[in-house]
Formats: sequence, C-alpha cells, structure tokens
Amino acid sequence: MTRDVKETFRKTDGAPGPTGDRPPAPAVLAAKVRTLAPSMTRSMQRVAETVAGDPAGCAALTVTGLAELTGTSEATVVRTARLLGYPGYRDLRLALAGLAAQQQSGRAPAITTDIAVDDPIADVVAKLAYDEQQTLADTAAGLDTAQLDAAVTALAAAGRTDVYGVGASGLVAQDLTQKLLRIGLIAHAHGDPHLAVTNAVQLRAGDVAIAITHSGSTGDVIEPLRVAFERGATTVAITGRPDSPVTQYADHVLTTSTSRESELRPAAMSSRTSQLLVVDCLFVGVAQRTYESAAPALAASYEALAHRHRPRGGTQR
Repeated sequence: MTRDVKETFRKTDGAPGPTGDRPPAPAVLAAKVRTLAPSMTRSMQRVAETVAGDPAGCAALTVTGLAELTGTSEATVVRTARLLGYPGYRDLRLALAGLAAQQQSGRAPAITTDIAVDDPIADVVAKLAYDEQQTLADTAAGLDTAQLDAAVTALAAAGRTDVYGVGASGLVAQDLTQKLLRIGLIAHAHGDPHLAVTNAVQLRAGDVAIAITHSGSTGDVIEPLRVAFERGATTVAITGRPDSPVTQYADHVLTTSTSRESELRPAAMSSRTSQLLVVDCLFVGVAQRTYESAAPALAASYEALAHRHRPRGGTQR
C-alpha cells in the first residue's frame, strides 16, 4: 500500500486523525502547554503560559482582552488556541473555565521546579521526583487511548516489529524490543540509521514500524519510518510534538509530555520518562491480547534466567 493510498484511506474511514479531532479535555490543557510551548513563537508562548497560569481570569476575557493582557494580537490568540487543539477561542475559554473549576475544587495547580547548582541533594531528589510524577501524569492525561489501542492491535498481530530511536530514545527503543522478545514476538531495535533503513525496506503489510523521537524531527528516525510507511507496514510515532515531521509517516501517533528543560535537567531526561510509560502501555496491552502465548513465554524466559539471580555456591533466599 502506497503512502497516497494510506492517506486516502485514513481520511475517509471516519476515524479521528493521528492527533484526534476532539478538543482536549480541560485537565489536558496544562500538559499541552508544557509540551508545545518550546516549539511556539515567543508571542504564542506568552498566550499559552498566561492561560495555563490563570485559567479562571483568562476564561472571563474576550479574545481582544487576552490579546491586550499578553501584549499580542487577536490573530496570535486564535492561532495559539488552534495549536493547543481547540477549533477556536470560544472552545479554549470553555476549557479554561473547566480547568479553573477543577483547581478550585482542591486540585493543586501545575508548577515546574528548577534545580539550582547549589541545591542540597535532598532538594534535588524532591524536585526530580515531582517533575517525574508531573511528566507521567501529563503523558497519561494527553495520551489518545484510541490511537494506543490501534497500535496495540497492530503489534499483537505483527509478523515483525522494527523500532527506531537514537540517543536517549534509542534506549527506550531497546527497552520495548526486549519486552516484546520476552513474550515471543519478533522485534528489532535499530540505532544505526543505515541499518534501520535497509531493514525497513524488507517490511510489508502486517509488519509494524515504530519511531521514537521527542522532537519529531530527527532525520535518522524519520527516514526509516518513511520507508516502512511506503512499504505498507503499519507505522507508529511516539513523539512530544504531534504536529512534527515524523507524524506525516505515522498511521498512529502517541504523544508524550515533558517538563520544562533546564540547565541541569535536559529534555532527554523527562522525555525518556514519558516514552517509557507509553512503551509500558504498549507492552502490557500486547501481552493482554496475546496472553495465551505471552504467559508461557514470560515463564520460560524467567526460568531460563533464574539461576543467574541465585547467590553462587548457595541457594536463593
């Protein structure tokens, strides 16, 4: 199946597109702002950060009022609303009102804690733990479960799965393939871009290719996914940018979140955390679908490695 045919099918089957056709729920708004703000223009960032920081106040403003408050234009406000997933400013105001109601009911507002060079180690632990929890919560809130279910269905029936990722994302790719191998599925992680492309050429309908890239613009990951897409394989993108280049070659898009990048906390740290959550969701979903074969395979792999976990010269305690 060619790329053109796939795109025609995707547009006419009545299902939501990769990023979904429904506006995000109020609880997802703050997460989307944290995820998308780094890729926005500075004026759009001001709008996004303002509405996330004071949803109650902004919900009472007209589009003109919000533009004046943020020192931007009405057009910038509308573009920001659309980038966040809302058809127009009216829909964004409704979400802001809902978010304000949730916060007033006792839910703590979302905050980001930066790590300073002179922070005591106890503070570092507390701040990292908070950011990790926030990243996981944001990813869970923003994850499109329909897209996730479709990806799980494809993986459970795949003849072969190839996973592409470089750097920190490459470690996540290896984690996913190791999990799939333990339940008896054929999976390969490709960190070498040349090897990734030459293997993608061999994929066919019924196979699955997964690209993991937080930025969504990593060429060494996009290229093999494009090849797999054009060969007819089912393609999945795990990315923090739902409108990034990698998604044009993805049948299913799974969006991750990340905390704000800082000098001592690069984006790769929090993006890895959210990617691992998505990978775990994929694995558990596939294990559920293939339980009759997955359970014996897991038991066999555990038994094969059990002796390596026993103390040498004694019995396991």
